Amino acid sequence: MKKVNDYCYEISKDYKEGMLVPARIYGSKEIVGQMDKSVFEQAANVATLPGIVDASLCMPDGHSGYGFPIGGVAAFDELEGVISPGGVGFDINCGMRLVRTNLTVKDVMPKIRELTDLLYKTVPAGVGSSGFVKLNKNEFRKVIEEGADWCVNNGYGWKEDLINTEENGRIDGADSAKISNRAVERGLNQIGTLGSGNHYLEIQWVRGANIMDSEIAKAYGLFENQIVVMFHCGSRGFGHQVATDHLQTFLNVMESKYKIKIRDRELACAPFHSKEGQDYFSAMKCGLNMSFANRQTILHRIRQAFENVFKTDAENLGMSQIYDVAHNTAKLEEYEFDGQRRKLLVHRKGATRSFGPGHKDIPIHYRKYGQPVIIGGSMETGSYLLSGTEASMKLSWGSTAHGSGRKMSRTQAKSMYDGKALQKDMESRGIYVKAVSYAGLAEEAGGAYKDIDEVIDAASKAGLSHKVAKLLPLANVKG
Repeated sequence: MKKVNDYCYEISKDYKEGMLVPARIYGSKEIVGQMDKSVFEQAANVATLPGIVDASLCMPDGHSGYGFPIGGVAAFDELEGVISPGGVGFDINCGMRLVRTNLTVKDVMPKIRELTDLLYKTVPAGVGSSGFVKLNKNEFRKVIEEGADWCVNNGYGWKEDLINTEENGRIDGADSAKISNRAVERGLNQIGTLGSGNHYLEIQWVRGANIMDSEIAKAYGLFENQIVVMFHCGSRGFGHQVATDHLQTFLNVMESKYKIKIRDRELACAPFHSKEGQDYFSAMKCGLNMSFANRQTILHRIRQAFENVFKTDAENLGMSQIYDVAHNTAKLEEYEFDGQRRKLLVHRKGATRSFGPGHKDIPIHYRKYGQPVIIGGSMETGSYLLSGTEASMKLSWGSTAHGSGRKMSRTQAKSMYDGKALQKDMESRGIYVKAVSYAGLAEEAGGAYKDIDEVIDAASKAGLSHKVAKLLPLANVKG
């Protein structure tokens, strides 16, 4: 691995037989040094996939995943490339949503326990949790084709929420005919639920000293001492089943039908324009739409909780959505590369879109400043709101990090931290936590993750995104 600059390192395509392009790792020397070796091996394996363009990439929060590293980004030629569920992830469109309020810390702190307890009851969390939206199988199939559109049309949100959501909350081309009955059964009752693992709902505040770009912060709707709400969740068991179903199909046809040989079966793939590739692409879009609908419904429930506690409408509380970003996706996008305008299939696995100023896919009221980028840290350390950059369009297919990134496994974290003690310690530091289990809380301890400030600093200095504000936790609902 050679150093390209202080925030970029490259593995030569001579490193491993079959590599078509180099593998590029973004991060400071310290961050790259903390990554486990499997990150580099996985990034190199991705570089062997047919039709990959320029390089296999890994963001500063990178850690080992299934097939691609988490934090992995790769673009494939539309005609010659492949599509791989391992480059999207099992939790399709796991993502972040950030909501502003007109409330201040002074307004909320006297009611922080009441508000958090109500949110815990209102937004179900944990493995197997069920939402309040009751659907039959045909209605669910309609939701996964219409996404957040369906929610707003059925009273679960505001029209402006769609404008402030990636893909306007509904990606075209979703086809529920490509979804198995088992996937439908797993997702049927999960609209409006957080799930478990690293999914959370957090009440945060904006400290004036943590506003790094006041002009963009104002444009995004932030002000000093403001209360905001951030949450992180995805497509739950539905997305997992979609990935599982199509991975098996790819494994059955990849070598026998398409003569594709790979170094890791977790990178099972098919030509993008093959029947199998297009079937998965359409099914994956259903996963995207299910997740957009899930987060839209959760936002509706959050507004209801705030209305209940503060005895006024969400409109009066200024609870407009700042933005919603997806993490685990594969999308057709156009880029300038080698002097040509090319249509590429960009896989982002644990990576956030970071489109720069002027891009047509950014809401018009943000377009001057670049796309809002929401990056969650651990429940102890805080999170960030960033903006997309023009440099990211050239360096990383308009991509940046998605979180702080784990530095130890869940098993390690549970052996090192006691969930009950951690909850008490966080409360003594002014962070009130409601969790489904103490074991789950221990897995998500701040020490299990990389330093969020270092990750964001590396992403900023690499040119992948621009710092706008750090958001500090006051209360957290944990799956």
